[in-house]
Amino acid sequence: MSGSRHETAGVVAREIAPDVHCLGPWGRVQNDVYLVRSGSSWVLIDAGWAQDGPRIERAAELLLGPGTRPSAILLTHCHPDHAGAARELARAWGCAVWMHPAELPFATGDFAGMRAFAGPLDRLVVLPLMRAMGTRRREAVLARSSLGEVARTFEPGAEVPGLPGWECIPTPGHTPGHVSYFRPADRVLISGDAVMTLKVNTVPGLLLQQPGLSGPPWYTTWSQRAARESIRTLAGLAPTVLAGGHGAPMTDARTAARLRAFAGLAATD
Repeated sequence: MSGSRHETAGVVAREIAPDVHCLGPWGRVQNDVYLVRSGSSWVLIDAGWAQDGPRIERAAELLLGPGTRPSAILLTHCHPDHAGAARELARAWGCAVWMHPAELPFATGDFAGMRAFAGPLDRLVVLPLMRAMGTRRREAVLARSSLGEVARTFEPGAEVPGLPGWECIPTPGHTPGHVSYFRPADRVLISGDAVMTLKVNTVPGLLLQQPGLSGPPWYTTWSQRAARESIRTLAGLAPTVLAGGHGAPMTDARTAARLRAFAGLAATD
């Protein structure tokens, strides 16, 4: 891998594998998004929080050059720290936002669907607050964050939009339609929140931004059992690069072994 690094206006883009550029980590929860090229096509994988749109646009202009735009935005899942700027960016670039079909309730503000797939924090805090708003106000709030007309779906077995040579791996658990993206040629894995390199499941880990392998945050995860199975699935891919949704990507020679060991621990939690 080239390991090249680009920086402009405080935005750092680091090449963690050939044609795979990490923007981040940044912020309290160490968000990452990825600009990936396959042939002449560029895509953005995940889109950070809503306020991250300008920094992602600047990084894309730096990497792609003036007048070149990503042809697609791919989401690992539709939580607001991964899809927050997707609508703004899709409109600016004139492209669609692609996701697993099971993510549509989150993407379009379907309150009934959100209730059906809620995690613990949603059930205890978010949903009661939204019910208290009343129907009209709640619908207005959800409409403001809806991906609406830019949302598109594709099945994991189909060709990944804009990324020939990559595969979409179903990794449900954190959300029902969570997916990861994998390049078999050199075993580069972009795993979203299915596996991260930031310890988000302990208070010290989260507050001190401690590096280390972690499954999805239990407090925002729909199915712990499915999440553990997804970790085993990803470990079976033996990735050479593990690029999660939070924390610095893991690129050293022991990446696959570390993930296998973590999967063994996760399977007996």
